[in-house]
Amino acid sequence: MNEDAAEHLKKTFTAENNEMVVEKDITFYSMCEHHMLPFYGKVHIAYIPDGKVVGLSKLARTVEVFARRLQLQEQMTAQIADALMENLHPKGVMVLAEAEHMCMTCLLYTSDAADEEDSVDLDGRRIIKKKRMKNL
Repeated sequence: MNEDAAEHLKKTFTAENNEMVVEKDITFYSMCEHHMLPFYGKVHIAYIPDGKVVGLSKLARTVEVFARRLQLQEQMTAQIADALMENLHPKGVMVLAEAEHMCMTCLLYTSDAADEEDSVDLDGRRIIKKKRMKNL
């Protein structure tokens, strides 16, 4: 729980081209800090390197570092993006988290309606998007 994402992100490689790096469908499991119930899903990460890249497994480990904590999906998404910006210094980062929240599912919301989607785009601005929740 006290693990630092920087430990994983400090292992970088020099990259001569600066093409976008994308890692999709990183599975995560976390616990809602408000309800103490699980939420789980997938994180998708894209970044444009500025001379250095990190191994794709390190992106998954970074997600895991933040998911292991009591968490809010929006907060976790922003923390992943911030860690990438602080440690890799890319030209830009995009993090998208899609999750099913058991707190919503247990409160008589349909499974599909309990899905949330959050994204953070870091190139000087922050964008957070959420799907609408539908009550039965």
